[in-house]
Amino acid sequence: MDVEEAAEALIRILHFADLHLGVENYGRLDPATGLSSRVADFLRAFDALVEYALTEGVDLVLFAGDAFKTRTPSPTYQREFASRIRRLAVDSGIPTFLLVGNHDLPLAAGRAHSVEIFQTLEVQNVYVTRQPAVWPVETRHGPLQIVALPWIVRSAILTHEAYKERNLEEINELMLQRLEELLVTGEDSLVSQLDPQVPTVLVAHGTVQGAVYGSERSVMLGGDLVLPRSLICHSAFDYVALGHIHKHQVVSEAPPAVYAGSLERLDFGEEKEAKGFVVVDLARGRAEYRFVPLETRPFVTIRVRATAPDPMAQVLAAIAERDITDAVVRLQIELPAEAEPLLDEGAIRKSLDAAFYVAAVAREVERPTRLRLGGQETIEALTPRELLARYLQARQVPAARAEVLLHYADELFAETGEKGG
Repeated sequence: MDVEEAAEALIRILHFADLHLGVENYGRLDPATGLSSRVADFLRAFDALVEYALTEGVDLVLFAGDAFKTRTPSPTYQREFASRIRRLAVDSGIPTFLLVGNHDLPLAAGRAHSVEIFQTLEVQNVYVTRQPAVWPVETRHGPLQIVALPWIVRSAILTHEAYKERNLEEINELMLQRLEELLVTGEDSLVSQLDPQVPTVLVAHGTVQGAVYGSERSVMLGGDLVLPRSLICHSAFDYVALGHIHKHQVVSEAPPAVYAGSLERLDFGEEKEAKGFVVVDLARGRAEYRFVPLETRPFVTIRVRATAPDPMAQVLAAIAERDITDAVVRLQIELPAEAEPLLDEGAIRKSLDAAFYVAAVAREVERPTRLRLGGQETIEALTPRELLARYLQARQVPAARAEVLLHYADELFAETGEKGG
């Protein structure tokens, strides 16, 4: 197929990320396999992805990093990962591209990363990279260019002298400048190496400005280097395949820049998220994508405020209202102190028998808080501000937060003419 034909052909890509094979929380050991029952969940999701690739005409499988939970996965987890990559790349001839994420990197320079063995053995149809580079890939529907941007470590793009005695903000600014040169503006940038007529995908493992974590916190703070959208949304790219953040989301439409999200739920912070992968039909200047959800282990949080005369009946009713079959469940009970002895822990856990795993049965007991006054003080003698200060102290509000609350209270007192102090 020549370049002009490639520009018109649609290349089907399966984009996934953040497998994190080896997560064992909320599971039990299966004596038949020697694996955690939660690891079996992740492998089941991976198997469903492989079956989709084999039956739906996928031309390329693109993995955007973090194959394992840890940087030093057990041989068993490596075997399970490798057997599925073999089905895709060797047995079925589907080119499979593995980008190195932060969980794949070794702790010390010079050591092998967790998926390097595929590169060392030169496994047929498997591409692996831990360095920024351009990779030409031939697919059944023509050539494709992959611009790889793996997890960036400081030493990979800056000399020691460049960041010595600089603070984190200054170092991050230098890293972004260097990345922009490496990717777009430099004389030998990766973009300058591209054939403008061939479909191109940027695959990156990192944090992009404007994305959100599964807990809906804005990805603007913390230790991650935040990549500006302007850096990745270049006209040279037809699609941007992202990994690192576990919530599936689209951070740009021109070109489409998409986090595939993780294949399985890792914890309750991902309770309400759909899990799966992204399928892209790609040509030069055109990318049509869709999210393919997988059937994954449900996580269910049951919250009940048990204030009725029969708190036990309230708790059991709240459990009965939810479908907990084969789910990871946590139960959170709020109740007054006098109702706590009326709860039967054994009966509560018995009502949760249909769950796959009970993560917690937690009680939050409301106990009366009394203001303690010293000497001859009376509540009537205290000003509103003093009452508020005593209340915050009794509730053990941290001093810094109490100071902020009192500051705003003073403003309200001033506005209303109330004597705050």
